[in-house]
Amino acid sequence: MKTPPIVTAEEWEAARERLLVKEKEMTRARDALAAERRRMPWLEVEKEYAFDGPRGRVSLLDLFEGRRQLIVYRAFFEPGVFGWPEHACRGCSMVADQVAHLAHLNARDTTLAFASRAPLADIERVKARMGWTMPWYSMTDGFDADFGVDEWHGTNAFIRDGDRVFRTYFINNRGDEVMGGTWSYLDMTALGRQEEWEDSPEGYPQTRPYEWWDWHDEYADAEPAEGWLAKVEASGVRAKENARPLPASSEGGDTVRSSEPAGSCCSR
Repeated sequence: MKTPPIVTAEEWEAARERLLVKEKEMTRARDALAAERRRMPWLEVEKEYAFDGPRGRVSLLDLFEGRRQLIVYRAFFEPGVFGWPEHACRGCSMVADQVAHLAHLNARDTTLAFASRAPLADIERVKARMGWTMPWYSMTDGFDADFGVDEWHGTNAFIRDGDRVFRTYFINNRGDEVMGGTWSYLDMTALGRQEEWEDSPEGYPQTRPYEWWDWHDEYADAEPAEGWLAKVEASGVRAKENARPLPASSEGGDTVRSSEPAGSCCSR
């Protein structure tokens, strides 16, 4: 194994600062890409689909669980897949293992669900064995073929307007590698993170960063935890109109901020 050179602390920090410039460029590019996703045209889903779930036979609209947005990951768990019947596909199982607590997505009016072709009893058995808690449904028709996930895994995003359902985006192949975190899921949706710093079309729902964050077991409370909004105020969080990149410093270190909010509520 040919290792990199061993350097002093000052040299290491200088190397990190040089790389940080590129990392922040990537962050801004990722933000810009998410902004484009929020401007993608919507495709109405006119066909009826049926899934087997814990409450019986349900529709695609039912998968929203009353929320405005839905993300569906097609996991391969069925006869013929390596690991059957004890396990789902190894890659899909890794995706399931890294799914963040769903309460944070739900707080942004978004539901995450998995879907497979295995019978529901097998899905429930494997969920219990692996400690997975996300809603996981059994497909009963051509949903997978119609949404590009009949031969390979993939993540579809939907939004609803009343009873009308629209497909808004689709990620598959290596794009699924980064999925699992709250932010990566929200960034692929039509509404995004719904925070003021984001570049979103006029009229999209947005709140201040940090303001909506909560412990996952306290989102059901009607009001934020006592003192939290005051903490947000004290952090100096900037709204979108004040979030502007700053130029690189004359010393060569990068002081450029992406458009996400500065500061930390937790440290004030």
